[in-house]
Amino acid sequence: MSDAIRVWLVERTFSDDEQNLVILVYATPDGRRSFRKERALTSFSGAQRETPVSLEVAPSNLGPVEDPERRARYAAEAERMAESHDRDDTI
Repeated sequence: MSDAIRVWLVERTFSDDEQNLVILVYATPDGRRSFRKERALTSFSGAQRETPVSLEVAPSNLGPVEDPERRARYAAEAERMAESHDRDDTI
């Protein structure tokens, strides 16, 4: 993916419904665009439970972050993750 954009994990939340989903949000370093990934809670057990700290995502899979406060929070968290982890690390 030559035009892929590096995004960093900035948020992990649980869904509010009964689907038992974990919602992972990755954002660009400037916090302006994000990528949302949903995983079943059961996928966090066993050998596949690790979560990448960053991903390479096609630009077409990124959405805008409209809220300025959220954008600033995402940018700060992406910076923190990039400074404290190698891009191939998992948590």
